[in-house]
Amino acid sequence: MNDGGGGAEPLDRYPEHGRGDVLHRGQLLRVRGRSVAWVPPLLLLVAIAVVDWNTTGEFRIISWIVLVPGISAAICGVWATAVFAALSVVTYLLVDSAWPHQFQTGVPDFILVATGGILAVLACAVRVRGEQRMLHMRDVAETTRRTVLRPLPPGFGGLDHSAAYLAADTEARVGGDFYDIQPGPGSTWVLIGDVQGKGLGAVEAAAALLGTFREAGFHEPSLAAVAERLETRMLRHRRHTTALGREDGDRFATALLLGFPADATNAVEMVNFGHEPPLAVGPGGVRPLPQGDRLPLGLGELAPGRPQPVRRVELGPGETLLLFTDGVTESRDGAGRFYPLVAELARAVAADPRTAEPRRLVAHVRDGTLRHSGGHLGDDTTIFAVRRAAGRPTGRGPWYGLDRR
Repeated sequence: MNDGGGGAEPLDRYPEHGRGDVLHRGQLLRVRGRSVAWVPPLLLLVAIAVVDWNTTGEFRIISWIVLVPGISAAICGVWATAVFAALSVVTYLLVDSAWPHQFQTGVPDFILVATGGILAVLACAVRVRGEQRMLHMRDVAETTRRTVLRPLPPGFGGLDHSAAYLAADTEARVGGDFYDIQPGPGSTWVLIGDVQGKGLGAVEAAAALLGTFREAGFHEPSLAAVAERLETRMLRHRRHTTALGREDGDRFATALLLGFPADATNAVEMVNFGHEPPLAVGPGGVRPLPQGDRLPLGLGELAPGRPQPVRRVELGPGETLLLFTDGVTESRDGAGRFYPLVAELARAVAADPRTAEPRRLVAHVRDGTLRHSGGHLGDDTTIFAVRRAAGRPTGRGPWYGLDRR
């Protein structure tokens, strides 16, 4: 989540949505920043040696020491596993030779312990290499996510904002949901959307739309012009993928485009391309804004010549606009019930009006969605809250630093 600055908060912060991750396992084996992964195999080695020493000759368990390098291979590094393999062999020789000849387990078990240690080292090397590859791919995915969903500075464009992005594929960490803020001449534009489908094709389409939004939003003076640029970009993207012979040439995207005019501090302009309508959340309660009457991006050819509807909606004092994708409203619990977003927000605001603040609002919806779905998201989920920042003008003014074309 973004506390008014930076990008969406990484998923690492929410173990319920990334359980089993390499980093989380590593954190469990650290105390005050120091690794304690060596403790379990060391305790097992000592326990086996002590038990074998203090039992009768007919009850020899020293050969169980082969488990020590095996456990080390699962949680320690290669060198630590090699050390435990060597310690296991040395401990076996010392303990076994301390007994009378008739009670020694002998060469067969020595071969078992030595072979087990060698195999454990090899298995550990394979495991570590796989984890390194996974972490590298994770870094690549994180870089891709930050490229598509760029970090947003605090108060960007004269807006207070906060966001949370949860990818349904926790390994990919990025999907077809997108959002951004772009200061323009006389207004600040806000975009949120959801590309149809999944995979790299959806990410590619989202990146294309965001690139167009950032460029058009910087130069275009009207919301309708930005909206038309987005529609044109999606059509061009569809034709390009079709020309390449790909099967996703019919892809489209729902989107919600907002404008915060500098000359109307209590109003917002909207163009809705078949997206979930936003909610206005304030100390007085929760109210949905009008539904969209525009086809999704990429389907504009089905209604040629249709005028671009731009709605203007008045906002009350302290109201925050909550934007979200259908990953929120379509999340289900174990009984198949959808998440009751409006009812939950109404109760939360009634109990604490400060819930309407962007940071608190996004955190409440994010936690509620994960709790309702048990952490199992069926679709990418984006939660984005924006409202005017007190005392700061919207639009691309001198404060933006690039007030020229």
